[in-house]
Amino acid sequence: MVLFNQIMKSRSTIALLLVALLLALPASLWMNSAWARPLPKQKASDPDQAVLEARDAFRVGDSAKLARAAQAVGGHVLEPWVGYWQLRQRLEDRSPEEVRWFLSRNNGSLLAEQLRRDWLKVLGKKGAWDLFRDEAPRVFGDDPEVTCYSLLGRAQAGDASAATELRPLWLTPRELPEGCVPMVEGLINSGQWGPQQIWERFRLLVDTNQLAMARRLVARLPRDEIPEYRLLDLALSGSVKFAEQASGALSRRRERELYVATVLRIARDDPGVAAGYWRAPIRERFAVPDQAWVLGAIATAAARRHLPDAVAWFAEADRLSAGIDSILSDEQWAWRARIALRQDNWGEVQAAIARMTSAGRTDPTWVYWLGRALKAQAQTSEQRAAANEQFAKIASEYHFYGRLAGEELGQAVRLPATAGGPTAEEIAATAVNPGLQRALALFRLDMRTEATREWNWSLRGMDDRSLLAAAQLARNNEIWDRAISTADRTVALHDFSVRYLAPYREVLAGAARARSLEEPLVLGLVRQESRFISRAKSGVGAAGLMQLMPATAQWVARKMGMKDYAWSRAHEPQVNAALGTFYLRQVLDDLDGQPVLAAAAYNAGPGRARKWRDARPLEGAIYAESIPFNETRDYVKKVMSNTVFYSAVLGADGIQARTLKSRLGTIAGRSAADGLVALRADPTP
Repeated sequence: MVLFNQIMKSRSTIALLLVALLLALPASLWMNSAWARPLPKQKASDPDQAVLEARDAFRVGDSAKLARAAQAVGGHVLEPWVGYWQLRQRLEDRSPEEVRWFLSRNNGSLLAEQLRRDWLKVLGKKGAWDLFRDEAPRVFGDDPEVTCYSLLGRAQAGDASAATELRPLWLTPRELPEGCVPMVEGLINSGQWGPQQIWERFRLLVDTNQLAMARRLVARLPRDEIPEYRLLDLALSGSVKFAEQASGALSRRRERELYVATVLRIARDDPGVAAGYWRAPIRERFAVPDQAWVLGAIATAAARRHLPDAVAWFAEADRLSAGIDSILSDEQWAWRARIALRQDNWGEVQAAIARMTSAGRTDPTWVYWLGRALKAQAQTSEQRAAANEQFAKIASEYHFYGRLAGEELGQAVRLPATAGGPTAEEIAATAVNPGLQRALALFRLDMRTEATREWNWSLRGMDDRSLLAAAQLARNNEIWDRAISTADRTVALHDFSVRYLAPYREVLAGAARARSLEEPLVLGLVRQESRFISRAKSGVGAAGLMQLMPATAQWVARKMGMKDYAWSRAHEPQVNAALGTFYLRQVLDDLDGQPVLAAAAYNAGPGRARKWRDARPLEGAIYAESIPFNETRDYVKKVMSNTVFYSAVLGADGIQARTLKSRLGTIAGRSAADGLVALRADPTP
């Protein structure tokens, strides 16, 4: 009550509190009020409509229309957004006074942070280094392009260390931030950087399939070093014929680099063939670090394809690089550990984890697997205790590997004690947060991208009580994804009834029962797919609660005999749940009834889920950890851990007693499933 009494001290705060209480009400109540009608019914003079018109004018660069819309927005909670759009539209022409007025007026807000970053990029491009150096320290977090301009300014001021700090960005296989380009050009033109640096980046780009960038990069080489574009095309196509021809002419650097590129490209499709082209007589024409690096790349490609030879190739790369700083990255050590897991080679798993950086070794994934490796090899009580020490590091954490670690220690699933729900005063105090108010208004106008950014920014620095109040505010307004994600952020105080919300439970439970599916599995999948946003649409076109692709939905509707199906109905909860659960049942039946395989199939397609099995039975957790696609690997783990926690939250009869490890089960070898009838179509990509 102390906080509430403080809030009530002034009349202006009382008015604000009344607004906050209104915002804290369920959306079904306040969204029907006269000032927040559904958008299609709004008049042109409505301030909400003016905000949308301002946004559209900003997007198309119509300054006059944006100015007219801004006049109708005065006093609106989203007025700062309109002001940002106006400044941003011609930021290069704005005076420092105009920009700093906005920054001061909106200090600490997402919009101030966005504008400051935008302005710093303009200042860097102009070379206005005094203003840049004054404003840059106020940036929150990391922005690669701002970092690039900062390095450029230092380099132009004679700071030689700037070039050293540029190297991590240069050796990151993605598009170089615009601010780095002038500095790179300066280093190359001055001779400080030459073919060595260019070919280093070229290799990384080829190895990560960034071929367009690799093609552009070779143009930065000295003219007499640039390879013929016909030969470059052959190398980047992974031509075996070119590899055979090129292996006899490796005297010049560009010839050797094109040969390496060819081997890397071949390795993506057939690591065994690539290893043949990197056999000892040929690779010995390269420096030893190069020999090890390429062999490590081949081994990684083989591990992603679950080829047993990967272990030997990793070992050979290790032998070649003895005495040299680690040639392999954490990602490559991870794949060395994964292929060893699939072979029950626990000593190799332990050795690979030991070679990771500190950041890699402390990731919960590798904390758990190191514990398993130690346990598998333990012969004394001290060695078993060392394994348990690893498990204990993460056993109290509420995620996939935290749960598995707890089970290794014999701990049953126990939800944390539910913190006392936020009081009306706490919710009201949270609701007056200007950023959250803007976020709610943006959600109301269906500007979800902007709304989510506002919401997440506003959570910075909140303690657990405030986070739970914000989660409840989102829940009251039926913004399910923010409610779940906000509750997920708490550290010591938890409310799993919000963290594992179940909106549309009747619809989803009914659809699950109709297909003999476990309700927690369906809820766990929906939580990962859409966070229960019924109108969610992915970047590739998947829609609805269960994120169905158009082709998948049409195929399932036809299989079900759904007469009135149309894609326009795919977002409707009942239609989407019916289609999604039917498809999930199909893939479960086709894949041994294994939820791990079904989750992998739901995300990446049944064909891939089958292909990722081993010739022999495989522990479910090892199958999940060795999925080649990062997105699918993370997806499967989260769906399975979601299932466990939904089982505990719902308290279904007997279900909560099942461990995560028992749910993961054992994945049958390929031969054991040869007689299964495959789906007639695999409509997923």
